[in-house]
Amino acid sequence: MSAPAPTALPPAPSASSPVPGRALLQHLRRFRTCLVRSIAGVAAGTAAVGFFVAPLVDALMAPVRAALPPGKQTVVYTSAIEPMMVYIKVAIYGGVFLSAPWVLHQLWRLVAPALGEGRRRRALSFVVWATLLFYLGAAFCYWLVLPQAFPAMLAFASTGALTPVLSLSKQLSLVLAMLLGFGVVFEVPVVIAFLSMVGLVSWRFLSRYRRHAIVANVALAAVITPTGDPLNLALLAVPMILFYEVGILLARLLGRPGPAALPEQPGKMQRRIP
Repeated sequence: MSAPAPTALPPAPSASSPVPGRALLQHLRRFRTCLVRSIAGVAAGTAAVGFFVAPLVDALMAPVRAALPPGKQTVVYTSAIEPMMVYIKVAIYGGVFLSAPWVLHQLWRLVAPALGEGRRRRALSFVVWATLLFYLGAAFCYWLVLPQAFPAMLAFASTGALTPVLSLSKQLSLVLAMLLGFGVVFEVPVVIAFLSMVGLVSWRFLSRYRRHAIVANVALAAVITPTGDPLNLALLAVPMILFYEVGILLARLLGRPGPAALPEQPGKMQRRIP
């Protein structure tokens, strides 16, 4: 009687073969590292802005004061702690603006392993363009939108029976929210191009839903801009629509090619012929 054949053991996992769960742990460690570095960059930017926060607050309040009537171009605060809280808020927002290149670079480091070598070089250039567009959006808001927005808001109370008494913290929160909102909106082309590079969207999909995107852009512009007049709405909605079209163009140039159509089998073609 012959002895039973020995059972073959499964091959031992090599160092190069992926172990279940190891890839997820590596992604989580990479995400934690990028998150910690981003927070450290924002903290460093906040500390740097803190040295000149007083003139920065004065510059941010300039569009608000310019919209007030002559002789009353001043803002007030209603509590003793309000100026200190305002300075802290401006320092934090300033740290976000100042550290935007560093945060975007950390975001690129997080997603770079999922890209090929050629797309990785292109993605690095997107960090530069994303930074420039973010600053351009904030500058567009400060120089073009804010000087139009605050006079339009105060025009609703142009009667002599009403006197504007504007709070420092509330007006500053509005200015900072608009600056940050415009900076993010100007990132639309870069975001669309990047999503097309990783294969999440395609230019055909974006073109198909162009009308829906226009309606969504106008609705988002109405939420970001505090006034209801058509001028301030158009100052944000028109760039958003144009940036969407630029994103479609970039998606067509840089996006991943779709899967090739499979040729039909001759048998199926013959069955379709009556």
